[in-house]
Amino acid sequence: MRPRRKPGVLAITLAVSALFAVLVFLNIPLRMDMAGFLPKGHDDGTRFLLREVQGGVAGTVIMLGVEGAPEPELARLSLGLHAALAGDSQFVSVLNGVFATDQAEALRNLLFEHRYQLVPDNSVRKLDALALGQAFSNVLDGLDSAAGSILSDALLRDPTNAFVQTVRALEPDVRVRVVQGVWFAPDRPRALLLLRTRAPGMDLARQARVEQTITTAFAALHPGSARLLMSGPSVFAVSSAAGMRRDVDMMALCSFVLVVGILYWRFRSLWVLAAIGVPFLLSLSAAMLVVRLAFGFVHGIAFGFGMTMLGVALDYPVLLIGHRDHGEGPQSTLHRIGHSLRLGVATAVLGLTGMVFCGLPGLAQLGVFAAVGLVVAALVTLHIMPGLVVAADLAPYVSGPSRPLAVAEGWRRYRVLACLPVMFCAVALWRSPPLMDTRLTALSPLPEETLRLDDSLRRDLGVPDSSLMLAVSGQNAQAVLEREEALAPVWAQLQQKGALAGVQEAARLLPSVQMQRSRASQLPPPAALQVAIAQAREGLPFSATAFDAFVADVARARQMPPLLPQDMLGTPVGAAMAPLLFARGGQWFGLVFPESVKDHQAVERALAGQSDVLVLDMRREVDSLSAYHTGRTLRWMAVGSALAFVVLLVGLSDAGRMFRVIAAVGAVQITVLGAFALLHQPLTLIHLIALQFVLGVSLDYALFFARSQLDAEERARTMRTLLTCNAMTVLTFGLLAACQTPLLREIGITVAFGVALAMIYGFLLAGQRPNIGPPDRP
Repeated sequence: MRPRRKPGVLAITLAVSALFAVLVFLNIPLRMDMAGFLPKGHDDGTRFLLREVQGGVAGTVIMLGVEGAPEPELARLSLGLHAALAGDSQFVSVLNGVFATDQAEALRNLLFEHRYQLVPDNSVRKLDALALGQAFSNVLDGLDSAAGSILSDALLRDPTNAFVQTVRALEPDVRVRVVQGVWFAPDRPRALLLLRTRAPGMDLARQARVEQTITTAFAALHPGSARLLMSGPSVFAVSSAAGMRRDVDMMALCSFVLVVGILYWRFRSLWVLAAIGVPFLLSLSAAMLVVRLAFGFVHGIAFGFGMTMLGVALDYPVLLIGHRDHGEGPQSTLHRIGHSLRLGVATAVLGLTGMVFCGLPGLAQLGVFAAVGLVVAALVTLHIMPGLVVAADLAPYVSGPSRPLAVAEGWRRYRVLACLPVMFCAVALWRSPPLMDTRLTALSPLPEETLRLDDSLRRDLGVPDSSLMLAVSGQNAQAVLEREEALAPVWAQLQQKGALAGVQEAARLLPSVQMQRSRASQLPPPAALQVAIAQAREGLPFSATAFDAFVADVARARQMPPLLPQDMLGTPVGAAMAPLLFARGGQWFGLVFPESVKDHQAVERALAGQSDVLVLDMRREVDSLSAYHTGRTLRWMAVGSALAFVVLLVGLSDAGRMFRVIAAVGAVQITVLGAFALLHQPLTLIHLIALQFVLGVSLDYALFFARSQLDAEERARTMRTLLTCNAMTVLTFGLLAACQTPLLREIGITVAFGVALAMIYGFLLAGQRPNIGPPDRP
């Protein structure tokens, strides 16, 4: 006689679990920015580089392009965007080749007054009779020109053209064309703008408002067929965060629908669904709590990965209920499957060690999330689920042996055929092993077309070569500027050798106080200047007082206080200096970017031994960072695999079962790696992470197939239950293949393929060869 159901305990337990999960989710917000996935760096270079990526001024730069219309229309749109955004307090600067009238006038006056301190050409400060004679002749030619009457005051006040040369020295080294006064790409009809925001690059909420402001301003200009292109670190951050949010929402909904559908089809009972919901809610909640305590935050990718664990964390309660016959005590069921379940959990968690200890915070979160979720789901299954199973009398809708399953069992007689694809993949691996791609760009969350657009806009704007960056450090801004000036002979020597071409640095835009005073001291006193002027104007039609304003300007320049970085705030020069000169943690840094680099090693040799100059080969530093964490992951994978082997050796105590389990797991790994080799797909850190997860699931399946089974009914229960688990895992991880975030997509494809193979090889290779015929029962 079947026991009477008492589902009240189950309903209360489910309600408490759901309430606990709601409280956890409401109090632990998800973090979506990709900075949460970046490490702290393993040396000075990578730490500095990552610090600037996450919080530097460079992260506030936005590049805009407008294309898809005739150039006059694009120029109109560029001017309209400039007018709409230049007065917005969200922007520090909006550059497109023109400045606001008041801004341009103020900067012009400032540069004109300080021209003798700023101009790098010493010849304009050599105000002897010979130099002035040549300058006065040029002034006379200018006065005789068509614009002479308009420019007469400027020509007489600045006969050596110090102001013109000052402005030329400050002009950015861009390769743009100027059409109707605004910047255009050099080789295509594309208007260009360069913006810098007040909001930090990783402040996603404020940067999202910035992007909305830009798109709204563009739409208000009635662009017609023209389209707006936008790129930059903050644009990437907002885009990837929005994409991850969409992916997480999609996974949460679709995973729930898929898993509920599979479980209801398998068990045909809402009470079974309620019981299975208890370990899932508790495992997901516990995983979020542990990750929050360990890392200080929960990343959206970790949560999304946790939702795909819906198909894995539910394996244990499904195994318990799926192996129970109607009226059977759950302890009897656990007696049959408990040992394999515990071994499966232990080996699966050990298989995640490479992920947990890889050193990348985001990927480590995935490992911790998965490990905690699996352990909690197993503990709930072992200690809470038995009572719920008895109270609600939960058991599969279909149980016992069947002819189709018995026929499938018979396929194990031909298991040697399963070795053929494994051998084929092994040969492919031997002949063409997949290469390890240790570039950090392989982990990029951005689609390829987004990166191509960024490269295109950078080329159009003539952004310096980003392959090499030099960081000069000092106690204050003046110390940094002086150090950059002291390096000028080094740059000159390297340019002569052809190692690099030009540099962009703060000292070019604003000389140090010491340099400005030195330049001012080169100017002659008023009496000496008057004598030189008198000699120089002999034979020229200039009055004795024609150059009085020039003499007064030189006299003021000799006594004028030097310009400081704060004097340039709010000007285009200040905006250009901001990414090049800044303070971090009480120390000042100046970044120096070569325009192009031909010989990296020559630059590094020239600066070797200078402790206050950090030479960063950007690509090498970034790739070494990825290589470091890839190597660390491989080492911990080896440790975890060795420990899992020890656990299997002790736990199984049967050489035959041990061999079958290892054969099944090894076949999965060889086939997956062989597929990578055949597709010529390089292995990245993401693939290693996915392979670790596949390893854990493969061990789980192989252990259940390899355990001793008394009769055909037990074998059928195992087959049905593992098929259910496999369908949930393959489908939920298969959902990741539809994600926009490349990182999640790569994990999803690899895990779904590997877990499908784990079911096939586990069934064929880990199970015992049957020695009985198929039953008569259909």
